Amino acid sequence: MKSLFFILAIFAMIGSTFAQDIPKWKATDIDKYLQQNSNKVLVINMWATFCKPCVAEIPAFIQLAEQYKSKAVELLLVSLDLPSHYPKKIASFVKKNKFTEPMVWLDETNADYFCPLLDPKWSGSIPATLIVYPKTGYRKFFEEEMDADLLEKEIIAALKSNL
Repeated sequence: MKSLFFILAIFAMIGSTFAQDIPKWKATDIDKYLQQNSNKVLVINMWATFCKPCVAEIPAFIQLAEQYKSKAVELLLVSLDLPSHYPKKIASFVKKNKFTEPMVWLDETNADYFCPLLDPKWSGSIPATLIVYPKTGYRKFFEEEMDADLLEKEIIAALKSNL
């Protein structure tokens, strides 16, 4: 009986390894996040579970964030999924894909309000990525799918802005 309990406990831990709470954020919370992490290069990726290009680029983002973690690079995945998808569909997607990176759901419906707060040029299309190094003022916005080479080039440029 003890061994059965132990096995079930192991399976429960494995299953919860990829589960995460996905908090609701407002657009102003992103600004607070930028201010609280001013000594890091922040890669903020806006995506949704229904966006194929978004989902396709996430593995490269995760890999590069891990590769540059020791250089104070941090990835934040911001889900722009529909309110009806929060939290169950997003959480299920995250668990299925074994994402453990910090993730939030943007609880905003007025793109005319939240898009310009992130970047004045943002039309609202996704994927979209903001790379910021608040300490140096580095800020670059991409309203396109980013491949690993482009993302790495931009991370390096942000890191070099500190020199």
